[in-house]
Amino acid sequence: MDHQKERIKSGCQKILEGINSMSLANLDDQQVHSLVMMREIARGVVDDRDRKVTRSDVITALRYSIEKMVCASRDIIQILSRISFEGLDDQRMHLVTRMKEIAHGVIDKQPQVAIARPNLLAEEVGFVDEGMQDSPVVESAKICNGDALIDGAQSMTNEDEMLDVEHVLRFDNGMDEIQESLLPCFEQFLMWPPNDCVTIEWVQDVMVILEHASQKMLPSEFCHVVPTLLVDKLTGAACSILCKEPNCVEINCQGEDSRVIVVGDIHGQIHDLMFLFKHEGVPSENQIYVFNGNYVDKGAWGIEVFLVLLAWKVLMPHRVFLLRGNHESRYCTARYGFKKEVWAKYGDQGDDVYNKFLECFKELPLASVIANCVYTTHGGLFRSIHAAPSQRLKRNKAHRVDLGSLAELYKVKRSCVDCPYEGPNILLSDVLWSRPSNRYGLRDSTGQKLGLWWGPDCTEAFLKNHNLKLIIRSHDEPDSRAGKDDDLGDMLRGYSIDHDGESGKLCTLFSAPDYPKFGKRRCNNKGAYAVLKSPDFASPSFHSFKGTERPMVDPYVDFGANNIDSSKLDSSQSASTSTLSASERFYPEGMRPEFDFGALGIYNAPCWSVELPDGSGGTQVVEVPRASSLVEGLPLPPNIQEPHKAAYEYLFELVAGLKHMIVTRETENMARVSALRSRARKRKGQG
Repeated sequence: MDHQKERIKSGCQKILEGINSMSLANLDDQQVHSLVMMREIARGVVDDRDRKVTRSDVITALRYSIEKMVCASRDIIQILSRISFEGLDDQRMHLVTRMKEIAHGVIDKQPQVAIARPNLLAEEVGFVDEGMQDSPVVESAKICNGDALIDGAQSMTNEDEMLDVEHVLRFDNGMDEIQESLLPCFEQFLMWPPNDCVTIEWVQDVMVILEHASQKMLPSEFCHVVPTLLVDKLTGAACSILCKEPNCVEINCQGEDSRVIVVGDIHGQIHDLMFLFKHEGVPSENQIYVFNGNYVDKGAWGIEVFLVLLAWKVLMPHRVFLLRGNHESRYCTARYGFKKEVWAKYGDQGDDVYNKFLECFKELPLASVIANCVYTTHGGLFRSIHAAPSQRLKRNKAHRVDLGSLAELYKVKRSCVDCPYEGPNILLSDVLWSRPSNRYGLRDSTGQKLGLWWGPDCTEAFLKNHNLKLIIRSHDEPDSRAGKDDDLGDMLRGYSIDHDGESGKLCTLFSAPDYPKFGKRRCNNKGAYAVLKSPDFASPSFHSFKGTERPMVDPYVDFGANNIDSSKLDSSQSASTSTLSASERFYPEGMRPEFDFGALGIYNAPCWSVELPDGSGGTQVVEVPRASSLVEGLPLPPNIQEPHKAAYEYLFELVAGLKHMIVTRETENMARVSALRSRARKRKGQG
């Protein structure tokens, strides 16, 4: 009998040791309660106790754990207060500062404060010596990492009653002390890896931490998880790789097991990107990813999406290819939410972080050729540079548009933050903004102001000229095709076969399901991605998927107030009646500047439209006419050089047009008033 009892005690002792060594960080309330209950039953057997404790005993034990954590945090603050910052780099200084904030947060009973992994305290800061290994710093680090302090707590067993953690402990002001788990849940924050050595483990940490932050954190807390120093390091490392890639990257696929996954627009939907990685696997030696752009805007997690993809790019530059989309620009990000997202998440540092992203956008390549047979890009085909429109064209004079070649695409200067309307770099606008059509030919897209419309004949010619078999492009969301007469696919499955000719096919791919995920208007579409396999990379399989569950958050763009009309510069109508949006600006033929106002630091160049009263209490947008007489200030002195010369000419033309418009309207008003007075005198004479 004694032998049997000893065997039971020995088994229970092992249970105690096993539970004491476990982390409770990822367990829910019920699991933690059950584990603690099991542990205390085992403790009772080991200690020869048979008393069942009450709910009050459980609460007391939990309080004990938290009070011990608070005491340890006070000790941490005293230790950190004696540490000198001399000799520490910015990253270590940031870590020490965050440790202080964390400790103060514990004392103030604010468990939502973030925490780094405990091993980083010694490894990264570099001030913990061997004599401090058992100090409160390390002890509290273990606690804050999510390990409950079970050891030393009072014995407790209650087999009949489950613990409702939501009501266990409360602050004096009535707020829940424990909101989501039995003990405070501390988030990790990211640090740039030592010696700039990005590893697969670090990239996986980036994915896990950013996905968790998107679920649990307020936007204003994001900068604590991803400090600006990390953004600087990651974007800088990525830019150093991207800037060396040509406009059209050539992706060589070798090996029988090679796979290429092509992904379309993501638009800040981080949870759907994570689903894709979990379902198809992350990039590897045998699995290449090609992303067709539009990583940001409209969704709430554009920063998270882009940082995850940059991390993979830095780790595996020859297995991850990031192409540019039309939303990777200053204009679109300022209009469709990404700029506001950066401000919301980085506050006063928002402008610096935003500019870092813009610099990175400019380095993204424009297209790819996979296995010498598949062309991918965001928008599509483009014109020949030899037929690009010029500012000097006369008004209403038609110009010829010819199909461009990959050789011409290689020559484009892509480092523009916004797409030009005209000039030799207009190919940048074409490749990002163009759309297919069932109407034959190649023509300017006058409705959307940027890019082209091209027909099946152009697709056939492009494929044949370059010995290609397939084009995969993106850019078209489901609502851009709704109600159109062009008879292209509706994109509700996430993809569409738009052209199918003798030489090959043209496909459109959109990877943001349930788009847009905010607002009352939803497309209820599926997202899709394409899988290309050896030996026939030109015969892809398309995989549709539904939207992943996401947190309920407020978007950074107002979908409810504006009906998006993507036929007009991919822009929604401005909700304000006091200012004109860029999509409402008119440029007389030949007056849209071929130079880049951005070169002068001007990103809101004056337009050829003005808002005036419509005579019925509202307003109307009126185009400024061209001056019929000589323009004051022109011709310019010969010593003025470009781009200032073209800018002055443009502005003088606009001023002359405005003066002509004012004089004309004033003359018309005076004539109208004179006519009214004349009629009034006649009526008075007749009376």
